[in-house]
Amino acid sequence: MITTRKMLPLFAALIGVTLASTTSVSALTVEVAKKCSALTAKAFPQSETGNPAARSGGGTGLSQHSYFQKCVSNGGNEDSATPEGGP
Repeated sequence: MITTRKMLPLFAALIGVTLASTTSVSALTVEVAKKCSALTAKAFPQSETGNPAARSGGGTGLSQHSYFQKCVSNGGNEDSATPEGGP
């Protein structure tokens, strides 16, 4: 029969591997999200520069969201994510 003391190191190793793999994926996702956010702002410029409440100069919110999602799914590559309904 396996005792709790024998399972503790295995459980600790499993948690360590899970945490190590999670942190590297999160860091990559943050970098890609920041890059895609900048690319989306570049593809859909605001009608009034410097006014965060101003609406976009072209495209709808749905087209901006689709552009951002394509960019994230392509790992932050601008080439494969083209604006739909943009200026």
